[in-house]
Amino acid sequence: MRVSRQTIRGRIAALLGVLLTAASLLVAVPAPAQAASANPVLVVAGILEPASTVDTLANRLRGDGFTVRTMGLPGLGRDDIALSAPAVRDAVSALRAETGAAKVDIVAHSEGGLASRYYIKFLGGDTQVGRLVTLATPHYGAIVGNMGICIPTFSTACWQMSMGSDFLNNLNAGDDTPGAVKYTALASLNDEFVRPTTNAFLEDGATNAYVQSYCALRVVYHIEMVYEHFVENLVRSALRDQPLSANCLLI
Repeated sequence: MRVSRQTIRGRIAALLGVLLTAASLLVAVPAPAQAASANPVLVVAGILEPASTVDTLANRLRGDGFTVRTMGLPGLGRDDIALSAPAVRDAVSALRAETGAAKVDIVAHSEGGLASRYYIKFLGGDTQVGRLVTLATPHYGAIVGNMGICIPTFSTACWQMSMGSDFLNNLNAGDDTPGAVKYTALASLNDEFVRPTTNAFLEDGATNAYVQSYCALRVVYHIEMVYEHFVENLVRSALRDQPLSANCLLI
């Protein structure tokens, strides 16, 4: 039986329609982005670290949907930590004003965590900060001053981070976790400065964790806490009030 060209064209069109429909079903539909914290995030660098040191971490957090700003401590964090803390306060105030947020979350590396804690504890930050996540912060001291490493640096802050310093005794007197702030302290077993490594942990109800508890085979030194992608995963979890988790294959 002879089939007209019109019929053939109709069948071809129908077949193309079926193929296009099937192809559309094979296209992956992006999963909706997981809701980020309602709070903007301030990432604070540590001693001898310009703000650009934390750019990698900040950019990954932005990729996860957070509004992020970064800062370095005045004088690269070499001066009295109590005098650096107002700079953290001012950066939080500026970010609140910029975004209209009631509170800001802070992610801080090394000395940046001490300046942030001082601001929270003594400068009214307990009402302006929602979460504090510290990375390799020597909350109870580092070996730098105790081994004389601070001598060539002419750094007041370096001595203040020594175990048993007046600054740390004052900061740690009473409650480590004042206010309604949610505290998370992340540490690495390979940290060459914060020794013993438990000195990077807080008391009084904080969430404390070694990054190796999630990625046991990963070697992470002090400065690498702000560069490792899987560490950012842990930070992201803390900012979202989720159980800490990480993809250990990320580099």
